[in-house]
Amino acid sequence: MSISSLHRGYQVLRTLLHYGLDELLANHKRPKLFILLRWCFFWIRNQHQDKSTAERLKLAMQELGPVYIKLGQMLSTRKDLLDDEWAYQLAMLQDRVPPFDANLAKQAIETELNASIDSLFDDFDDVPLASASIAQVHSATLKSNGKAVVLKVLRPNVEALILADLQLMSQSAALLERLLGEGNRLRPAEVIEDYKLTILGELNLKLEALNAIKLRNNFLDSDALYVPYIYEELSFKRLIVMERIYGIPVSDLNALKAQDTNLKLLAERGVELFFTQVFRDNFFHADMHPGNIFISRDHPDNPYYIGLDCGIMGTLTDVDKRYLAENFLAFFNRDYHRIAQLHLESGWVSEHTDILAFEQAIKIVCEPMFNKPLDEISFGHVLLALFKTARQFNMVVQPQLVLLQKTLLYIEGLGRQLYPQLDLWQTAKPFLEQWMAKQVGPKALFDKVKSNAPFWAEKLPELPELVYDNLKMGRKLLGTQQQMLDKYLKYQHKAHKSNYLLITSAVLVICAAILFNQAVTLWPSLLCLGVGAGLWLLGWQVRPKNQKL
Repeated sequence: MSISSLHRGYQVLRTLLHYGLDELLANHKRPKLFILLRWCFFWIRNQHQDKSTAERLKLAMQELGPVYIKLGQMLSTRKDLLDDEWAYQLAMLQDRVPPFDANLAKQAIETELNASIDSLFDDFDDVPLASASIAQVHSATLKSNGKAVVLKVLRPNVEALILADLQLMSQSAALLERLLGEGNRLRPAEVIEDYKLTILGELNLKLEALNAIKLRNNFLDSDALYVPYIYEELSFKRLIVMERIYGIPVSDLNALKAQDTNLKLLAERGVELFFTQVFRDNFFHADMHPGNIFISRDHPDNPYYIGLDCGIMGTLTDVDKRYLAENFLAFFNRDYHRIAQLHLESGWVSEHTDILAFEQAIKIVCEPMFNKPLDEISFGHVLLALFKTARQFNMVVQPQLVLLQKTLLYIEGLGRQLYPQLDLWQTAKPFLEQWMAKQVGPKALFDKVKSNAPFWAEKLPELPELVYDNLKMGRKLLGTQQQMLDKYLKYQHKAHKSNYLLITSAVLVICAAILFNQAVTLWPSLLCLGVGAGLWLLGWQVRPKNQKL
């Protein structure tokens, strides 16, 4: 490890001990050697004994910076895994990170714009609307049209902090991988590399702006999702300028209930939005924690979502989408044999897997779900149980599905928060059945032919010439092959004839030598010798010369 990584590792350990998070381990799991090292090298005791463990974890993550805050943001939606106090404390990481100085924000904004703030904006507010782990948001109005906007600017030196944490994580993962050996299925180095691509993408606000524009265009006519307008000409790598929206945070249930929001419809639309983004558009928001989602104040009886922060977006291949949809439908239909077959066909498990045993293992995990009330069913628990089961059959975790799984957990967490009786099956199944119907059958074939028609119409005039050229080339190739075959047969015929004559001449010469030693007269041996010499000359004459075929 580098000196900077060791220093950062010391800071992480020091922070965890400062907040007494080692107390999360039971006493029998904290060996005396650990306690001795803690006092010898850190001399730190819990400085926040008056606070709950959940609050101490929140404070530690907040102090450690963006990488750890992102982890807390993800965990905050998992109320099926955490109790209310833990989820509440981690949810505070969403938009309550201490702000940085407004003068630094102004300086960074003017550097990106290459112009003064006063020349482009009025009413710039030094007090930020929100201060997140990576960026800070200030409000203003555009001089050009007087519209309210927000300016999202990266925190100073956030790139260096994130890179230092990622370097430490990468080196720790490499060390862990060496300790686990080549056969381990955890693959920590691969996990960290995938996470690195995700979080580094968030540091490029220009990319986030382009993602938001694409997502907005996908839902321009939607009554379920609204994405704020992005001023692309005012957006750069460290700055985004976008339309200001006025909504209710999705986590503020009291405010949503106060305006009599249709929470059942809202929860169902969240599920529909997930499947629409994945299967219709193949472009889904993969960071849908509560801090990025607001609910419209208009039409509470017909509410829609407002989506922010498009830094992390996911896509899938057509093959993955097809297998994923079929897996969902098989699960909804309790067809565990089909699930096992799909895993085998897609290569997610080895072709040598015992398909009946795999099917039975899936059934054991999934079947109990259907005997529970809807508000007690959790995809999170099922996924964890399935992963544990799949490890027994050497299932390969698909990196391209990691973001999708995380997004599904977010959606489920939000849906359960809004409407605990959310029927995920009833909401998702019709959508998936409709999507699958479009992918297979006569209509799907017709649609594919229709979509490819312009391409074939362009190539059709060239088709006769291409067919003629290919036939001509084929005939020429066949003629060339026939010529090569004729030459080869002629060569072999000459070679056999020459070998026959040479062998015969050798036999006659041997016979002449024998007759010369045993016979009284010389004429038989001379006759054999003469004929043998003649045949040798003839065989040498017809011998084929070396040539390329």
